[in-house]
Amino acid sequence: MKVVFLGTPEAAVPTLEALVAAGHDVALVITRPDRRRGRGSAMMPSPVKAAAERLGLAVAHSVRDLDDVTAELGIVVAYGAMIPGAVLERLPMLNVHFSLLPRWRGAAPVERAILAGDNETGVGIMGLEVTLDTGPLFAEARTPIDRKSAAALTAELAAMGAELLVTTLATPDWTSRSTPQTGEATYAEKLSPATFRLDVAHSAQEADRIVRLGRAWCEVAGKRFRVLAASPSSSPASPGVITKVADDIVMGCADGGLALHMVQPEGGRPMSASSWWQGARAFDGTTWS
Repeated sequence: MKVVFLGTPEAAVPTLEALVAAGHDVALVITRPDRRRGRGSAMMPSPVKAAAERLGLAVAHSVRDLDDVTAELGIVVAYGAMIPGAVLERLPMLNVHFSLLPRWRGAAPVERAILAGDNETGVGIMGLEVTLDTGPLFAEARTPIDRKSAAALTAELAAMGAELLVTTLATPDWTSRSTPQTGEATYAEKLSPATFRLDVAHSAQEADRIVRLGRAWCEVAGKRFRVLAASPSSSPASPGVITKVADDIVMGCADGGLALHMVQPEGGRPMSASSWWQGARAFDGTTWS
């Protein structure tokens, strides 16, 4: 099948690679423009652009470039912008969406599923419409969330979505197998810096979910303090206080403790919580906020 592909982040790369490996003719890849990344602020391509160039595929940065391309189908995976209705009228598109629709329509479905404490999530192959993530489903696969990090869960869903899409397109009558979304719709709002801030009012479970997103932080002794890995602890701890309990460094939350495993103090490198505790000469009763 002759297709065009629209996607931007690393999570979209497995689907692009799977399409090529399955023998589909990817006539054009549309991705977001290069931007400054990393410490040197050098202009860097998106992960999808880098993969497309490695695969020898044509790349463009505007949906308007589709006007010059003839294709049977568009495939969208985390492109990062809405597709105009005029384009959808001319070219039908499928979206690989990382949630169990209609739950978590929108920009951050993986993170919102973790923050909400959902037991499972999944990936759906959805017909794209002008309205946000409302189209019919052609296929769906599920996976338990457990205590997976957002990065690990996204990578798992990306692989699942790539396989599910290729399998769907290989089914002769897939176009007649769509089903409407059913159930209560929820919206996965974009994440803000405040999303990642740990608060003394959080329960240990809530704090653990924020840490699993990556980029979790709070303040210790008035300085920014990142929590890179942690888990709920049965050890007693007072809210807003960090203590050493046996071999664990425990951060007191509203209803219990969060055992810190890996941390990064402001201006420092990532390290084990025990190394930080010893090197910072911290003491029982050290406060956080």
